[in-house]
Amino acid sequence: MVEGGDRHEGEPPGARETGGGSRLAGYIAAALIVGALAALVAVGLSVAGRGGEDGDGTTVAAREQLLPDGGAFPTPEIALTVRSAADRAGCEVRDFPVADRDHDPRLYADLGHRSRPPTSGRHFPVAAQDGAYEVAPPVNQIVHSLEHGRIVVWFARELPRDTRAALKAFFDHDSDKLLLVPDDTDMDYAVAASAWSRDPLPHGTGRLLGCAEASDALYTALEAFKDRHRGRGPELIP
Repeated sequence: MVEGGDRHEGEPPGARETGGGSRLAGYIAAALIVGALAALVAVGLSVAGRGGEDGDGTTVAAREQLLPDGGAFPTPEIALTVRSAADRAGCEVRDFPVADRDHDPRLYADLGHRSRPPTSGRHFPVAAQDGAYEVAPPVNQIVHSLEHGRIVVWFARELPRDTRAALKAFFDHDSDKLLLVPDDTDMDYAVAASAWSRDPLPHGTGRLLGCAEASDALYTALEAFKDRHRGRGPELIP
């Protein structure tokens, strides 16, 4: 310690205090350097996010928007069952028994959901809000949203821009009790939809629509799935 210690024999007065001061000055200088580097990195990230402008004035950030506006989707057919609509779109329909509906305070933990993307099961106490997301909420919050009767449409980030814009248009057309999120679960589908129905009580059943391709028929399958399962979760939340 600088204060309260004894000098070694032959050590000149003030030698230990001077060394401590040098170390302190060194720490301060190092902190200033780290702070300056952090500021430079932050500026660099900010510039990278803006990305400059193209000749037409469009920013790179706008071109790389994950859910661009201005898309269009084929009008879904009506009076089709989920199964028949899924078959036409080349999608699969799966059901998952639910073991429990317990809350778990671990937001990012692997809670053992039975499918990718998940349809039901243990979840975080706070649900994700309805909306179209370019950055997905934590999966354990999304599962709570499913318990509230929400439909979640999951999409692969690698989908063509026109497909992502069409999915955004589909969401905007009827966004009630709906979430549109990029997939963070390593699913095997291009687009999927999940729901949690209350039957049979007390835990209900997880529902999954998984589509390997985003064809025109996809939107009829999504519409049929949404109409069949929306607002029918085990926990009735408006």
